[in-house]
Amino acid sequence: MSGAQATIQLALISHTNNGKTTLARTLLGADVGEVRDAAHVTVFAESHTLLSTQQGDRLMLWDTPGFGDSVRLMKRLAMSGNPIGWFLREVLDRYRDRPFWLSQQALRAARDEADVVLYLVNSIENPGDAGYLPAEMRILEWLGKPVLVLLNQMGPPRPAEEEHAEQTLWKEHLLQYDVVREVLPLDAFARCWVHERVFYDAIAAVLPPAKQESYRRLFSLWEENNERRFRHSMSITAQQLVDAARDRQFVEVPEKGVIASALKIVGFGKGDDRKRQERAMNTLIGRLNLSIGQTTVHLLALHKLDPSEAPKINARVSKNFVVRAPVEKAQAALLGAIVSGAATGLSADLAAGGLTLGTGALLGGVIGALAFSGAAWGFNVGTDRKVPNITLSDEFLRTLLVSSVLRYLAVAHFGRGRGNFVESEAPPFWQEEVEAAVAARDDEVGALWRQLRDQEEPDLAPASAIVTAVTADVLEKLYRQDQAILH
Repeated sequence: MSGAQATIQLALISHTNNGKTTLARTLLGADVGEVRDAAHVTVFAESHTLLSTQQGDRLMLWDTPGFGDSVRLMKRLAMSGNPIGWFLREVLDRYRDRPFWLSQQALRAARDEADVVLYLVNSIENPGDAGYLPAEMRILEWLGKPVLVLLNQMGPPRPAEEEHAEQTLWKEHLLQYDVVREVLPLDAFARCWVHERVFYDAIAAVLPPAKQESYRRLFSLWEENNERRFRHSMSITAQQLVDAARDRQFVEVPEKGVIASALKIVGFGKGDDRKRQERAMNTLIGRLNLSIGQTTVHLLALHKLDPSEAPKINARVSKNFVVRAPVEKAQAALLGAIVSGAATGLSADLAAGGLTLGTGALLGGVIGALAFSGAAWGFNVGTDRKVPNITLSDEFLRTLLVSSVLRYLAVAHFGRGRGNFVESEAPPFWQEEVEAAVAARDDEVGALWRQLRDQEEPDLAPASAIVTAVTADVLEKLYRQDQAILH
C-alpha cells in the first residue's frame, strides 16, 4: 500500500575529507561522529534518524567513510563482470589497504540501505580539476541509485547571483552523468532551514511511488517543526524589543537645599546633573545588554546549539554591523557593540553563566557622550511624576530592531559543523537587506514604539508581527529560489 509506513534511507558519500560528517551534524542538529581536518576520519558507516512520525515513518541518514584512491578502486571494480558483488565479497585487509576497506564500508551502506545517494563535492574546486570525480561517478553509476550532488564548503554566505553562478558551473559539468538527478548548494556552515526545503523537495522527486505517501508525512513534520521554531524565535526577539521600548531609568534627584540652589545659579553642580544622567543611561544599557544576551541564549537553545556560543554570535553581528546614525565614528562603534550585545564584558559573563552589573564602570562616560554630542540620538530625557527619567529613543530602537533580525539570521545559519568555526556568518550584505525590509515598514515601526510606551500592559502581538514580517521578507530575498512559505 502506498500509504503504509516506510523507512527512507539517505547515504552521504564523497571523496574523503569533503565534509560529510560536518553536514550530517547540521542536518541532524546533533554532534554525531568526529570532525577534524584529516583524511578518513569516519571509519564506520553509521545511521541516524533525521525524522520520524507517530505513524512509524522514518527518514534515516547514513554517514559513511570517504572514498580514498578512487581511480585505483574504479579499475579494480572494472576487472569483474559484477564489480560491486565482487568487491564486497573480496576479503580486504583493513590494516594493509585501509582506503579500500573504508570505501567498502561506504559502498556496502549505499548498496544495501540507501534509497537516495547524497554525493558531496567541495564547491571551492573547479569541477574540471577534481581528478577523482570521473572515477567516483562511475562507481555511483554501478550502484544504480539516484544521486543528488550537494555543493559543500561554499564559504560564508554571498549574494544569490554569485552562488547561483557557482552552482551552474557544477551543474553543467555533471550533466554528462545520467545518474545525477540534481545539483544543490547545501553547505554545513552557510545554510539555514529555509534553504533545506530545496533539499527535501529534491529527495521527494527521486523516491519510488511506494514511499511517496510516507515521505509526505515526514516532510509535513519537518515543515511543522521549522514553522514552530521560527514563530517561537520571532516571539523571543519581539519580547526583547518590547522590553527595551518600555524600559526607563529614573535619574537621581538631589536634595534642593538653599545652598545647593545658590551654587547651581552661579554654575556649580551642573556637572553632577550630567553624571546622574550618565549613571541612569549606563544602568539602562546594562539591562539592555543582559536582555540581548539572554535572548541570544534562548535562540541558540531553540536551534539545538550550545548556548555558550552566544558571545560568538553577538560578536559576529557587531563585527559586520554598521550603525547608520548621526554620531561620531567612535560613538557609532560603541553603539554597534551595545545593540549587538557585544559590549560590557558580555562574553566573559555569559561564559560564567550570568551577567555582572559592572556596566557603569566598563562603559564609563561614553554612553553620556552619545546623548550629549549632537541631538541626544540614543536617548529620550523626560519626566514622570515630576521625576526625570531616561528611555531609549525611537532611532535607537529602530537600530536595535535591525540588529535583532541580524542576530536571528546569524543563529539560524550557525551550522554546528566543526564547533569552533570562526568565519563570519553575518555578512555585511545581510544588513542591507534588513535595512530595506525595515524601511518598507517605517511608519509601522515608528508607531510601534509610541504604542508600546503608551500601553499600560504591553501587547506582544504588534511587535511580533513586525519582526516576523521583516525577517520573512529578508529570508525570502536571500532564498527566493527556495519558494519558502513564511507569511
